[in-house]
Amino acid sequence: MAFSFLVVFAFIFQVKAQENTQDQKLKELQDQIKQYEEELGRLRSQSATLSNQIAQYDAQIKLASLQIEETQREIELLEGRIDQLETSLDALSRAFSSRAAETYKMVKLGDPLLFLISSPNLSTAVSRFHYLKLIQRYDQDLLVKLQSTQTTYQGQKSDKEDLQKQLEKQKANLDAQKAAKANLLAVTKNDERYYQRLLAQAKSQLAALRRFVTSQGGATILSNQTKCDSWGCYYNQRDSQWGTIGIGGSSYSVAEYGCLISSIAMISTHYGKKLTPGDIAINPNYFVPGTGYIYHSAEGMPFSISTASASQLDSLLSSGPVIAGLYSGPDHFIVILKKEGSDYIMHDPFMPDGGNRKLSEKYKVSDITSLRLVSFK
Repeated sequence: MAFSFLVVFAFIFQVKAQENTQDQKLKELQDQIKQYEEELGRLRSQSATLSNQIAQYDAQIKLASLQIEETQREIELLEGRIDQLETSLDALSRAFSSRAAETYKMVKLGDPLLFLISSPNLSTAVSRFHYLKLIQRYDQDLLVKLQSTQTTYQGQKSDKEDLQKQLEKQKANLDAQKAAKANLLAVTKNDERYYQRLLAQAKSQLAALRRFVTSQGGATILSNQTKCDSWGCYYNQRDSQWGTIGIGGSSYSVAEYGCLISSIAMISTHYGKKLTPGDIAINPNYFVPGTGYIYHSAEGMPFSISTASASQLDSLLSSGPVIAGLYSGPDHFIVILKKEGSDYIMHDPFMPDGGNRKLSEKYKVSDITSLRLVSFK
């Protein structure tokens, strides 16, 4: 029994030494993370240039890598503690079994006189008696500690599972940041003038979308808006499932600025792809950085977007649903499903329960100023 405790104590000492090393490495990582967070803040406060945006991506990629390493270290620390707890619990269980047998013998003897007679000599009897009494008192404390340790053990196993989930999200974020940087370089061809044109387009589109939302009295969050049928699904950009998500990691929410991505998602369901507005919004590599303005095509995007004249609406509808841009911006995007007499059937992603509505309920045909066509890969 003494040997088993020595093994446990040696193991615990080793784990503690490893923990001290890991704690030091964690602190170093946390210091580096803080430095890159400060660097990102500095870069974001500077003018919007392509080189600055690339520098931001580089800092974000390094930051994400450090956060992954930090989480991995925390998992390793927990694994060491869990191993320590498992070893301690095993040793305690074996020790309790051994001591229980000794205690049982003492209780069975009952009469202290018989206990003395059963011992080889008086000194041994007294030593054993005091030892067992001490162990009984000590066991009460250990039992309480054991129960606490078992609770801690279960809690740390749960913490490890949470950290592993966090690690997977961090790895996905790192991949997304790398893809976003690659797409920006590919789309702009590392050309500052082209990047500035993209930013100007993004700002113009954001202002137009904001104009529409303001005219509607704001974009309050709605619930239970999704409706699916044989055509596909109707999605509302203001649905609580995704309305508060910042598009592409920007500050521009799906509820206010997500009519186009919601329209794309709706059409995807018509073709069996089943994207949601949230699925599109969470991918920073689909958008011009910080703007929520979607690329028409980029590496990794499961679709591409092209434009067409509003005069082509009827002919294009013969091939499938079309996204219609409304007003001069366009200020808003809707899905036109089909023509019905002199009217059209639409899915409006902003209107509450806006699926399968007649266009004339809210808009005029002349409000349609341009079209967007979506091709899926």
